[in-house]
Amino acid sequence: MRRLFFLRLHSFVYPDKQMFMTITQQLQTAGRPLLSVEFFPPKTEAGRATFDQTAVELLQLKPDFVSVTCGAGGTAAGPTLEISTQLSTQGYRSVMPHCTCVDRSRDEVLDSVDEFVAAGFNNIMALRGDPPKGERYFKPAPDGFRYAAEMVAALRERQPALCIGVAGYPEKHPEALNVDEDIRHLKEKVDAGADFITTQLFLNNGAYFEFVDRCRSEGITAPILPGLLPILSLEQIKRMRTFCDFQVPSRLLQDLEAAQDNPEKAERVGLYWTVEQISELVEGGAPGIHLYLLNRAQTIFYPELSACLARVRGE
Repeated sequence: MRRLFFLRLHSFVYPDKQMFMTITQQLQTAGRPLLSVEFFPPKTEAGRATFDQTAVELLQLKPDFVSVTCGAGGTAAGPTLEISTQLSTQGYRSVMPHCTCVDRSRDEVLDSVDEFVAAGFNNIMALRGDPPKGERYFKPAPDGFRYAAEMVAALRERQPALCIGVAGYPEKHPEALNVDEDIRHLKEKVDAGADFITTQLFLNNGAYFEFVDRCRSEGITAPILPGLLPILSLEQIKRMRTFCDFQVPSRLLQDLEAAQDNPEKAERVGLYWTVEQISELVEGGAPGIHLYLLNRAQTIFYPELSACLARVRGE
């Protein structure tokens, strides 16, 4: 790698309908790369307890914004709204709910986004969504959106002031025939009204820089935020690759294999890799860093990673 240098809410109320700065506005005015984190709605009581603790602890990170994925299967808008509201009331500056097309008609998707906007959220991550478990291809619901680009166009017409994010794939969407087709589909989403792009996770920074270059050559000018997953073990990589294909650099793989019998050493290997990734990405001009922490706050307290993130914030 090159070196360039809380409380459970049994019921909830909407936060103040103060329209926080959109992510686009932050990108334009921050004067530094943005730092953001993804949360997901917990599915169990134990998961809820972990989430509540994580939500409190991650406030120390002072992220510029956080995103909240959809519930199980991508269809549960209710949990996404509840968790988004909880995070807003806890002091997170900007919260971006995810919205997908999975198992929902066009009207249901648009009504869901109307509810987010009515609750004071002015950033939305617009995703087609993954096929249900066990199915290879996405099937739209009756009268549903077939593609994310269709969804983005409808959202832009329905909510003109909404800041809309979409997904990008540095190592190609698994359903795309080739890289060129994948970039064309991404351009369709941006042309339909998307404001910025957040990438799927990657471990090889070269994939991100090449992806950005390809996007620019195709006329995509939207900011592209790299999405990173801090790696904690070889087993984690194996699990993640069952539903998300990405390259594993040989040096990282060798170091993790050598540390298989020592979980603490393996965690240090993975987190130091993340530190190297962040440093190089920021030096290379990335407009932000989006972290997939899997609702685990302890990851950011690794000293080298904590110091690296502070540098991203300009501290």
